[in-house]
Amino acid sequence: MQRFFRRFIFGLSMLTMASPAFFFCEIGQPMKDLSVNAKRIEQSITNLAEFGKTPQGGVHRVAYSDEDISARKYIVALMETAGLDVRIDAAGNIVGRREGRENSLPPILSGSHIDTVPHGGKYDGAVGVLSAIECVQVLFENGIQTRHPLEVIVFTDEEGGLVGSRAMNGTLTSEALFEKSHSGKTVREGIRALGGDPDNLNSVKRLKGDIKAFLEIHIEQGRILETKGIDIGVVEGIVGIVWWDVTITGYANHAGTTPMNMRQDALLTAAQLILTVNRVVTSVEGSQVGTVGRINAEPGAPNVIPGKVVMSLELRDLSADKIQSLYKTIEEEAALISKKTGTQITFDPIDAMAIPAPTDPAIRRQIAESAEELGLTSHFMPSGAGHDAQDMAKIVPTGMIFIPSVGGVSHSPKEFSHMSDVVNGANVLLKTILKIDQQR
Repeated sequence: MQRFFRRFIFGLSMLTMASPAFFFCEIGQPMKDLSVNAKRIEQSITNLAEFGKTPQGGVHRVAYSDEDISARKYIVALMETAGLDVRIDAAGNIVGRREGRENSLPPILSGSHIDTVPHGGKYDGAVGVLSAIECVQVLFENGIQTRHPLEVIVFTDEEGGLVGSRAMNGTLTSEALFEKSHSGKTVREGIRALGGDPDNLNSVKRLKGDIKAFLEIHIEQGRILETKGIDIGVVEGIVGIVWWDVTITGYANHAGTTPMNMRQDALLTAAQLILTVNRVVTSVEGSQVGTVGRINAEPGAPNVIPGKVVMSLELRDLSADKIQSLYKTIEEEAALISKKTGTQITFDPIDAMAIPAPTDPAIRRQIAESAEELGLTSHFMPSGAGHDAQDMAKIVPTGMIFIPSVGGVSHSPKEFSHMSDVVNGANVLLKTILKIDQQR
């Protein structure tokens, strides 16, 4: 009842100021002056950061925790104030909807997540959610009803495995529901704690054509934009990620009695292979990256020549073909190293692969045009980190907007983006939504 009266009073006050076409404004000249409310976005970011605030100035708000549940209530209140009808779907996603003038058209969807990594920052995910709500609130306050329905979404447990967006594209497995989250709850238990229904996940699934477009604004989490002095990143896609376990087998022997030229040192071979990975990956033009982030030598004693090493190999790029090409070259070079050192090198793929997810070319152009119309510079770039957008891209035309991250720091209490950059990104989001809305 309180919610009804709040909307009723607000509606009456707006009607007294609006033209007769209040609910049916067409996209046109009046909209060119629309912009988000900078102070309101800043206050919302500050308020949301209170849920799970840490002494270091960061945020510890892992999915399904008490802090997450409290923060979600705050988000629901913001959505309702912005004129959205709010529901919790079976996966625990928060979905706010504002009807369009032509409700037979598929909705334009925007949003991100509000859960954080343990002891993370206050901008990752939150900027996308709060900017999307702000865009709808600006339209609501200015009496502008879009042709398409608008939906704002808060995805469940992005940091723990893109749970909400995987449910939406139909790839969330029943096995994943029994994985334990950082909150201590299983994903199944967590979804129930959020008000979802893990036994009815089929109802969350959306098919191709169900959604007109999905837009996500996000901090870059890198320093390319800051280094180049660019305002807006137009994301070309989320990179594919492939992992291997690499096992190097040599011969463990006494370090004091085995001459240097008679050794089969697995760790020395690993060092050569790591340098080879770096050389191969950097020898090709593009944004591809290769990383060896884990290494273990056995038996691990200072007076024993390592007889076995197990290390990781990760390759990332927007092109699955390029990833495979880089791997083939590394594998060929590894065979030469193996022969030279008298060791054996084997590559075992790990079942943890992310397929490259390109964004929609038309939406990329609309984002870049929106930035230019606002007097902002833009740069086309890949996303090296995973996002809910990579799952949404499988079922809906998707666009992603990046804003600069100071120092490229993320997943840390020191994560920071200037409010002017947040506002720039939100205004680009607003303009892009309106551009998309003009299409059938």
